Amino acid sequence: MKLDPDDSKAVNREILLGFWKVHILHHAAERPLIGQWMLRELRRHGYDVSPGTLYPMLKRMEESGWLRSETDPGRGPKSARRYYLTEKGQAVLDHVGRQVEELRRELTESPVSKPEKT
Repeated sequence: MKLDPDDSKAVNREILLGFWKVHILHHAAERPLIGQWMLRELRRHGYDVSPGTLYPMLKRMEESGWLRSETDPGRGPKSARRYYLTEKGQAVLDHVGRQVEELRRELTESPVSKPEKT
């Protein structure tokens, strides 16, 4: 069964939003990231994310201490902001990685019963 647009929006809002954050932490662990690049990367993975969602999310992640950011002062006020993973962000990524692995095992190793048709 395919999700209708309203269900798809609900899944994005209620479940996949957390996945976006994991992707951000993962990529920030690899190298500093820029918001526009992260938008393209999330879309490449099939996530329907807008700048109006991503940039406040990056700000909250920075306020939580998971990321830090900086701009190049020599490039003026429109300089791209680079986001870096912090030590706390790495601890969060490690924790989430263990939880994701446990969930993956559960999803692939145990049979899923489907609801009976009425």
